[in-house]
Amino acid sequence: MTKVQNNLLTRRSIYRFSNKDIEHNYLEIGFEAARHAPCHKQTHPWKFYIMGKETRNKIIPIVKLMAIEKALGSKEDVEFGINKAISKIKDVPTLIAVTTSINTNDVFRDEEDYAATVCALHNFVLSMWEQGIGSQWSTGSITRHEISYQALKISSEKERIIGFIRVGYPEVVPERKKKSISEIRFYLP
Repeated sequence: MTKVQNNLLTRRSIYRFSNKDIEHNYLEIGFEAARHAPCHKQTHPWKFYIMGKETRNKIIPIVKLMAIEKALGSKEDVEFGINKAISKIKDVPTLIAVTTSINTNDVFRDEEDYAATVCALHNFVLSMWEQGIGSQWSTGSITRHEISYQALKISSEKERIIGFIRVGYPEVVPERKKKSISEIRFYLP
């Protein structure tokens, strides 16, 4: 098996990270991989915003409110839910917001740009994995809240946050079951 194939087959979403910081040069290697993602019409619509402590703290109040609403709607302990939600923002070594350009005049271009941004995001994630660094792409409601756009100092009319990537050295690498090839691949006459 090639290194590339092994990287593709072993990558997992990581939910528990060690508190070891990631050196910037490792992130830059990942961003270089992202920069080379396939992109129809060469629009390169993606942007990566590395969220420092100040930026993360700006979204904590709304994270708390969302956690309370979620906990009240379920049987989850409210305090536990709040702490869990805050931890997802504050306690990961690196938190990155990923955006794509918005094309209000061209729905097809908008769709193409979203797909290209996902390719860039995945190139970044695979590059991190190759370096022994894990990640998790989250599309939770905080990524769609106006507070997140304000914290990033971007316009929700020009860019759409497609998710936050939590990045760090894995504390645990989960096992995952995948569908069999016969369930996803179909040769047609």
